[in-house]
Amino acid sequence: MTRHAPPSVARARILLVGLFCLAGFAFASWLARIPTVRDLLDLGTSDLGVLLLVGSVGSLLTVTASGAVLQRLGTRRVLVLSAFVLATALVLLGTGPTVGSRVLLAAGIFLNGVAVALGNVAINVESARIERAVGRTIIPQFHAAFSVGAVLGSGTSALASAAGVPVSVQLPATAALVLVWRLASVRGVVLPATAVELAARATPATGEADAAVAPVPVSRARRGARRIGSALGAWREPRTLLVGVVVLAAAFSEGAANNWLSLAVVDGFTTSESVGGAVLGVFVASMTAVRLLGTRLLDRYGRVAVLRASGLTSAVGLLTFGFAPSLPLAAGGVVLWGVGAALAVPIGIAAASDDPTRAAARVAVVSAFASMASLVAPPVLGLAAEHVGARHALVLIVVAMLTSVSVSRTVAPQASGPSVVPTPRAAADAVVPARPQPAGPDGTGPGLVRSPSTGAAAELADAEAAAAGPGGAR
Repeated sequence: MTRHAPPSVARARILLVGLFCLAGFAFASWLARIPTVRDLLDLGTSDLGVLLLVGSVGSLLTVTASGAVLQRLGTRRVLVLSAFVLATALVLLGTGPTVGSRVLLAAGIFLNGVAVALGNVAINVESARIERAVGRTIIPQFHAAFSVGAVLGSGTSALASAAGVPVSVQLPATAALVLVWRLASVRGVVLPATAVELAARATPATGEADAAVAPVPVSRARRGARRIGSALGAWREPRTLLVGVVVLAAAFSEGAANNWLSLAVVDGFTTSESVGGAVLGVFVASMTAVRLLGTRLLDRYGRVAVLRASGLTSAVGLLTFGFAPSLPLAAGGVVLWGVGAALAVPIGIAAASDDPTRAAARVAVVSAFASMASLVAPPVLGLAAEHVGARHALVLIVVAMLTSVSVSRTVAPQASGPSVVPTPRAAADAVVPARPQPAGPDGTGPGLVRSPSTGAAAELADAEAAAAGPGGAR
């Protein structure tokens, strides 16, 4: 039957939803004021592009090492560290343009990329831990909270701009909000380590658990070296790299919509900027709705089937948008595009987090693929747009969607072992048993669908619960 999460898990879930929302708010608050920043510094298009690239470089450099940092410092310290870095970045982003300094602006953009990369890996790892503790798919809801926060941030910045609030006031105020909110949440949002996670910290990071081998005490320096080796070792895992391809395709699709969709509508249909913004809002709204409501799809049909359907839906939507003869039909294509784009990143994060002892390193790797997409997408689509127009250039994303579908089998939950307790979504991707199984209590199918621990896994779950005590994560 379905597990009932203890109060500590429910509280952590609420706090983490707030942190995802806050991340989206801060992210959009800065992006929405870029036109003002450009005007204050009299930046040309190429100058602005170079400065924004600095942030992508900072993000990519950080996310490459974030797995080792997270394993070394722990989630709580990383959240605190990234909060201070982000607050500093927002202050610089507001101050630099005001005093006419491109150097301060570049420093703020770089630190913003560092803080976002570091913080995102931490909250994504924690979202997977909370999902395991709850016992059903909830990761997409956290990403929906990010989208909601982004909408709120954009709206707040639009109101601030209309009211004449300078960036030197708005962005430092946002920095204060980020710092206070993050520090107030950090204690309750991080669940206690499970027995499996504690054991993994004391044993060599070989990538394979051996329950018959007792942990051997080692020095702190040696444990640190093992953590770094574990983080770097994730880059040599074929499955993790293929999951990274899935996340890269999804980030390429979502990022292209954020950067190019409004312009593609304006140029492609000779309409106003407000209409282009409205169509972008349709994309974000459809994606957010599916993230809020799509968790049942994952529990019922499994990651592989949902990822395949998502990729094909996005492809149909993109083709419709790219070749539709009218704006209303193109807007319908945008809805399909947003529906298909909604669950791919959450699926990738969940797949990278199947083994809780390796989650930090693997989430860092797939996050690096997302950062690569942010580096590749602007020049590739910009070059194509010069030749065929922005609307037709976006059709190139279909290639990424079909690539994601072709490797979709890699997101299937890993076989459970000493270090992995399967969640209910694993049943949909597992091999169907040879003989019929009794229906679960909710009538959705075999009891395994709603039972997070069976057989040997149940024994492990019971052992973890006993070791973790009443305050444990399970």
